[in-house]
This record gives sequence, structure tokens and C-alpha cells, in this order.
Amino acid sequence: MGSVFFHVDMDAFFAAVEVLDHPEYRGKPLIIGGEGKRSVVSTASYEARKYGVHSAMPSQTAKRLCPNGIFIRGRMERYAEMSHRIMSILNAYSPDVTQISIDEAFLDMTGTEKLFGDPRETAKRLKTEVYSKTGLTVSVGVASSRLIAKMASDYNKPDGLCIVARTREQDFVDAVGLDKIWGIGKVTREALRRAGINDTVTLRSFSKEALERMFGENMAAYLYSVSRGIDPGIFREEVKSHSISSERTFVEDLTDMDSLSAQLLSMSHEIMFRSMAEGVMARTVGIKLRYTDFHTITVQTTPAEPIMNGGQVYEISRSLLSSKFRPGDRIRLLGVSLQNTYKGSEPEQAVLFSENDERKRRLEETILEINRKGSKIIKASNLEDK
Repeated sequence: MGSVFFHVDMDAFFAAVEVLDHPEYRGKPLIIGGEGKRSVVSTASYEARKYGVHSAMPSQTAKRLCPNGIFIRGRMERYAEMSHRIMSILNAYSPDVTQISIDEAFLDMTGTEKLFGDPRETAKRLKTEVYSKTGLTVSVGVASSRLIAKMASDYNKPDGLCIVARTREQDFVDAVGLDKIWGIGKVTREALRRAGINDTVTLRSFSKEALERMFGENMAAYLYSVSRGIDPGIFREEVKSHSISSERTFVEDLTDMDSLSAQLLSMSHEIMFRSMAEGVMARTVGIKLRYTDFHTITVQTTPAEPIMNGGQVYEISRSLLSSKFRPGDRIRLLGVSLQNTYKGSEPEQAVLFSENDERKRRLEETILEINRKGSKIIKASNLEDK
């Protein structure tokens, strides 16, 4: 029958969790992020998105676009706890679940038809189970490749279900349209239009060689494949050992260290709280950078001291970023990961480590446990204004 992939995407996840915990926010333009001059939006409710507010946008810009928006600080430990609950549900549907961020995951459902039945009915059952057990909705895309499944999950959000039949991938890409194809950012769209390319049909009329002359090898290969509904394999990167990662693809390329560092801060705390929820520690921190031309690099380091808390992850990942980021770089995707993980909450060996780092870890563990029990507490430094 061939490959079958689900992409499960939680709908406006941070905002949805806040509405779950605070029903008075329902139906209102809710924006997760500080209001300071250097703060950025983590996510926004669908009511706020109608004003043009999106993640990674400076909060001051969001405030101008949506003056009646309700700004609240994020609670990464609460989001991590809810994410862990949803991922536990997904793990019952497939032996191969790849979580690529706090709010999305791929499920390889190939060969599970005999166990669960028709993919459509299975996806409906999964959505119902998530909602009944958490009160949150998810959108699901189903396709024969990861990339098309990811695009399908975004097709009719929120609470959506979109199934792209095998052999209809190119038709689906045409229906989505050039402006909404995953991975094609504002800069690339403008370059395409200058070349007279305004739709996927026109894009397919260009040879790979012609696209390479305009966009370079990496982006040309992506455009050539995706316009034909072919997955170029960007979500199939091999992981040598179990890791906990978070990736964010930006609506507009990020071009400065301050904006990237703000993203690193929240992602670092996200993956640390996820590691605590899973009961694991890590030996290595890594980052991924994908540039506007789709060139992608990864770099990682294994520090001498144990990785004990989110603050450490942030400092290490920011140092890695500083070693690679150069003025003029345009970053399309940023990822942070904890690698070489092992079960436990204590360092593997009796090595010296900072009492302050240990104290911070105990505080983060306490916050996570309090939120699991239903109380609400926020770690003030998590998404602080800069």
C-alpha cells in the first residue's frame, strides 16, 4: 500500500493552553509574549492572527497591528507538560513518532492499517482522543510523504483533517498555491515574482538548471521537487541517538542576533522542560540553522559540566549560534536540541557542577510538578522582556 504519514499539529498551542486554563480569554485576541521593546511573539490566538500577528514578530509591531490584543507571558513548563500528555497519546498509534517541536510531530503509520483500519478513521479517532483527554484540538495531515502531510495539516486549520491521496500530491500543491507552500519565504516569493513565476504551474515549466541560475543549488532543488509534490527529504535527517529538539520556521527570515536569541531562550526552556517530563538528561546541546536559500548547517557541543537547566542550554546554544551567525545572514529555520540523552535526573558521573545550576534545575522540576498538579506558576525569567 505504500508509505502513510500523519503530521499532527496542535492548534495555536500556547494560546489554546492559556484559554483552557483561563476560559475568560476565549474568543479574544490573545498574544503570548512580553510587551517590552525587544520582546517577540511566541504565538497568537486565531483571533489575533486575523490582524496579521504571527510568531517571531516583534511585540511592538504586534501591538500596533492589534491594539486590543491581550499580551501574557508564556509558561513553557505548562506547555511542555501538556505537550507530553499529547505525545503520550500519539505514541499509542505508531511505534515511530518523531516530535519536531513542542506542538507538532510526525507519525509513520505505514503498515498500521490492519491494526487501526482506514487512515481517515484513524486520524478522526486520534483527534477525538486528544480532545477528550486534554480539551485541546489538533489538526492532522495525512499523505504518502512527510512534507505533504505537514502542508496538509495546515490546509484547513484549526481542528482540521486533510488527506492527500497518493498520486494527487501535485494537484494538492497547485490547490495550496505558491504563497502557502511550506518553506518558501517572503524573499523567495518576491524573487519568483520578479522572474514572472506566480503559480506552481509556471514554476514547473522551469528546468532545474534554470532555477539553479536564479536561486542556487539548494533552493532550486527544493523548488523543483515541491512544485511537483515530491518530498525532497528535509524531515528525514538521521538522528544518531535519542534527542529532544525544537524547530521553528519563521514567516519572515530573521536577520539579527537579538531576534534569534529571543527564540533560543524560549526553545531552550521548552526542551529542558520536555526532558524533565520524559525523565531524561542530555550530554550534548546542538543547534540547526537553515538559511533562506535552504542551505542547512548543524553544530553541537558536549560540555564538560552536566546540563542541568534551561539557562545552561540557552547559554550553550547562544554560543554555538554566535560561532556561525554572520551579519547579513537570513535565517529561515532555527532549531535547538538536547542529544545523547539518558534516563535519570542526576549527572551520570560524580563530576563537579555549579550549586547554582543544581538549584535552578530543582526550581524548574518543582515548577513542572506544580503545574502537573493543576496549580499555575510561571518562571519569570522564561520569556522575560529584554
